Amino acid sequence: MNKITCAIAGGTGYTAGELLRILLYHPFVEIVAVFSSSFAGARIDTIHRDLIGETDLCFCNELPKTDLLFLCLGHGLSGDFLEKNNIDPQTKVIDLGSDFRITPFFGDREFVYGLPELNRYTIRMAQNIANPGCFATAIQLALLPLAQQKLLLDEVHVHAITGSTGAGRELSSTAHFSYRSNNISVYKAFTHQHLEEIHASLAFAANKPTPQINFIPVRGDFTRGIFATLYTRCPANIEEVSSLYQTYYQSHPFVFVAQHEISLKEVVNTNKNLLHLQKHQDYLLITSIIDNLTKGASGQAVQNMNLMFGWDETMGLQLKPTAF
Repeated sequence: MNKITCAIAGGTGYTAGELLRILLYHPFVEIVAVFSSSFAGARIDTIHRDLIGETDLCFCNELPKTDLLFLCLGHGLSGDFLEKNNIDPQTKVIDLGSDFRITPFFGDREFVYGLPELNRYTIRMAQNIANPGCFATAIQLALLPLAQQKLLLDEVHVHAITGSTGAGRELSSTAHFSYRSNNISVYKAFTHQHLEEIHASLAFAANKPTPQINFIPVRGDFTRGIFATLYTRCPANIEEVSSLYQTYYQSHPFVFVAQHEISLKEVVNTNKNLLHLQKHQDYLLITSIIDNLTKGASGQAVQNMNLMFGWDETMGLQLKPTAF
């Protein structure tokens, strides 16, 4: 099988680093350009030190024509990049930013929301993908089976803690080691930007508006991963709920409903989502865990790429966690 060519724009951030780590060993992909206006000419492994010995590629400031373009530019910057650069209309685009998740049109391009567990068949036909947010991924995967079966009947309470890489590579006061180390803090309580895409996807799955989602995001004192706990009133018993989730995800290779209580290390460095279900009187408690940089960003982007080009969904994503 012939390889496709791909380019990455915004090549110095965490999501680009993860894309490179995965794509360098993807059997059907050739990386031909990694765009960075600030570091053009520099070797990629001088920024992404984990790639020393893995690639001789250098950053560039011009993009050749490729089959696929990944945008890893930061939120609000993808539209400007597409406007300023002459991207061939035949080039497929996967945007890891937030620009097209809610407003899916840009010029002649229409972006499909890239959550495979919701839109797998539409993704297969798509030319452009808006990759979901990391919190949004963890929360949607926890609730989609309930939404589809019209069992989201009451407001949902969500507490989710994320690693420092979720804040991006640029330094800020709350990303500094002195702040993060041995510390946790709440931010954007009830107002996080991912709520809009969560509501939109759940409403699409349920074919009706969704109840209120009370979302409390928390900064964690670790680097990678999202650990989310959600609870809501649910009339079904635990056996019925477990069967519902197993049925919904039986054809989706990266989502697993665990019978045991789960911990974050079981998904870090992988494209997996693990779910655990408990019933406490009228309340259903759902635990949902992902790696924010893989299933929450770059791994999911590769999963979408595999679907777009007709390959096995898991291609290049057989990644094992380090649980000790």
